[in-house]
Amino acid sequence: MRSDHVTKGVERAPNRSLFYALGYTKEELERPLIGVVCSYNEIVPGHMNLDKIAQAVKAGIRAAGGTPVEFPAIAVCDGIAMGHVGMKYSLVTRDLIADSTEAMAMAHQFDGLVMIPNCDKNVPGLLMAAARINIPTLFCSGGPMLAGRLNDGRRTCLSHMFEAVGAYHAGKLDGDGVEEYENCACPTCGSCSGMYTANSMNCLTEAIGMGLRGNGTIPAVWSARLRLAKHAGMQVMELVRQNIRPRDIMTKAAFRNAETVDMALGCSTNTMLHLPAIAHECGIELDLDQSNAISANTPNLCHLAPAGDTYMEDLEGAGGVYAVMKELTKKNLLDTGVLTCTGKTLGENLEGVVNRDTSLIRPIENPYSPDGGIAVLKGNLAPEGCVVKRSAVAPEMMRHQGPARVFNSEEEAIEAIYAGKIAAGDVVVIRYEGPKGGPGMREMLNPTSAICGMGLGESVALITDGRFSGATRGASIGHVCPEAAQGGPIALVQEGDLIAINIPGCTIELLVDDDELNQRRAAWVCPQPKIQTGYLARYAKLVTSAARGAVLE
Repeated sequence: MRSDHVTKGVERAPNRSLFYALGYTKEELERPLIGVVCSYNEIVPGHMNLDKIAQAVKAGIRAAGGTPVEFPAIAVCDGIAMGHVGMKYSLVTRDLIADSTEAMAMAHQFDGLVMIPNCDKNVPGLLMAAARINIPTLFCSGGPMLAGRLNDGRRTCLSHMFEAVGAYHAGKLDGDGVEEYENCACPTCGSCSGMYTANSMNCLTEAIGMGLRGNGTIPAVWSARLRLAKHAGMQVMELVRQNIRPRDIMTKAAFRNAETVDMALGCSTNTMLHLPAIAHECGIELDLDQSNAISANTPNLCHLAPAGDTYMEDLEGAGGVYAVMKELTKKNLLDTGVLTCTGKTLGENLEGVVNRDTSLIRPIENPYSPDGGIAVLKGNLAPEGCVVKRSAVAPEMMRHQGPARVFNSEEEAIEAIYAGKIAAGDVVVIRYEGPKGGPGMREMLNPTSAICGMGLGESVALITDGRFSGATRGASIGHVCPEAAQGGPIALVQEGDLIAINIPGCTIELLVDDDELNQRRAAWVCPQPKIQTGYLARYAKLVTSAARGAVLE
């Protein structure tokens, strides 16, 4: 066993003495040592229950003959970090999580790992770490939050809460109405209740084969989540016995399966950052063109919030991610021969699975749309591509042309939106918010929610080299590459320039002739970085394009 390096032989007597200082017994050190990476903290609602998940995982490990050893991973709450400098520190934690987990696992020579993440950057960060370390590993997330209920019985969620602020500024909702949303939108612990980034990535952990059935959909407050955690602890011991490793599971075919499920579910656009980054750690390169090809062949089967009015608990009731995958197999859209963390193939896992609610998970013969939930657009404004959650765009905004309203930061844009300076037909452009320019590639949930809350979601588009929360809806186009700080065309847009968006045609064009753009390019001067010290300054020097997953090099 790997742990023999720290537990076996007279040369390791000093190492054992330190284990004894921790209270471990000789008998425990003779069993496989399983690292339990727990992201518990007291600031993220999706993580406040992870201490209980960790206890259940450790019980499962012990029941199956292993010795669990718990250590932490950090987590940021994107909702609390939203709308201020804190959001610059969200995406960047993905790499801190991966790096610190790699360091802990390698330093202490664990035989296997169980990862316990839940919210946005923990899942991809820990998947990146799993690929690097490449020892038997299983994921057991904390589970989604239940949907809230307003006083009149209507269900609600965090995206409604953000839009309520826009409605207040538009005079459509009073202070008492905002407070009602405030008190009702987030009723339990767990990752926020729609198909936002956290739940998207937890669902894709099942699709890629690294999580047991229900990992993405069993609510955080259900006892079934604790039973799942115990089974995860037991199953990691089986992976250790069979020496099944992450790179045996996360193959090129598995990533293709994950992207296919992504399109069917209508996941967050942030998956277009995270899947390439995870694949990169596996030695596999994913590109945005491949995503469009998969989307073109994958029907969109689900419209969970923010695209619709159903929630994660409803998806679980309908059969979860497995039921979605079962629908996809009807047209042979998945490679069912891939190995999974169950020790079985995907095809074996799907035997006997049924879709229990065809109004929530549409049959593949009757999808919401014949193509997937995410589209990659290219054109002279985004030569390397940009992304939009097509399933959450109003039909009238699928094709749009309008004048650019240009802002060099999120703060400038939100001030103009709240001041009523944005009109129907406008295209809001927010730049210098990319991985390097931000630095940190902030999410733009406040501006997009303000636009929707003010009743402009069906007439105004927003384009940015930053990114969007999974809670964003509307014609919100992010990840514009190259970003403004790298001299991308988005840096050359001027107030009033016409921009043409064609989501079905996957194009985005700045309607300015090449000679004019060349003159602007010659005159362009890159602004000084907004932050020049600390971790963000180092990150800005190392981070690559969003088109490559914003990986560090």
